[in-house]
Amino acid sequence: MTHDDITADAVSGPGGTPPGPSAVRPATSSDAGAESSEPDTAPSPADAALPPELAPAALTLFGDRLDLAAAYAELLATDGVVRGLIGPREAPRIWDRHLLNCAAVAERIPSGATVLDVGSGAGLPGLVLAIARPDLTVTLIEPLARRTSFLIEVVERLGLARSVRVFRGRADEAASGSSGREPISGDVVTARAVAPLDRLAGWSLPLAVRGGRLLALKGSSAAAEIEEHAEVVARLGGGEPAVQLCGVGVIDPPTTVVEIVRERMVGPARPAAKKRARGGRPRRG
Repeated sequence: MTHDDITADAVSGPGGTPPGPSAVRPATSSDAGAESSEPDTAPSPADAALPPELAPAALTLFGDRLDLAAAYAELLATDGVVRGLIGPREAPRIWDRHLLNCAAVAERIPSGATVLDVGSGAGLPGLVLAIARPDLTVTLIEPLARRTSFLIEVVERLGLARSVRVFRGRADEAASGSSGREPISGDVVTARAVAPLDRLAGWSLPLAVRGGRLLALKGSSAAAEIEEHAEVVARLGGGEPAVQLCGVGVIDPPTTVVEIVRERMVGPARPAAKKRARGGRPRRG
């Protein structure tokens, strides 16, 4: 699969870069934003080493693809830090805070599902799920060129091009289609640290097929967000949000996920048609 084959033009929320070519350009300090600051020392592959105490959990979650997960961890701890996708202080914590945390969500995803990862960033959780679950077909939706460039390179270097696609653009563009492309949808939509639940549901539920679900990785705010935004979720066609704990007995703490099933297909509001007089001409108001 070529660079152009796996680069489309769609996702994240409003405010992302407009669709267009995903050519690589050097990252600047303004690009890095809140993701990271310039590391004090050069990143080292040693930062991505799997801590011995986490090895049993990693083996449980990744199985015979643990070596592939380790290769991804090394890319995050080196290129990911240099390019501002992972903060330098996160590098030594890649396994527990990122890889295992994301891989645990796989237990909520049916076999052979199509997964759309909104605001994928450095590939969390979408790439992790693609590594842990080779039966999945994953689309990484991300609007920023420097991030999609990293994702494309990682997909190619890890040999995941058959099951993983990188789609550049915003979530609403992916759902509605743009630049002559067909809309996309999936059985499961994932998101991690993207937005509050009301906005996230507005961007993500239109990407799910009816009966499909949004899996939003959240922290301690999950219950409060559900209480605050449940009515908005219902208006968007979602069922009652539920908190799920993933990886219980495998990782500590388990991953907190807000799960929302898309029960109804809710489209954008359309303007009322003007009344027509006899002869088919619109009446003047």
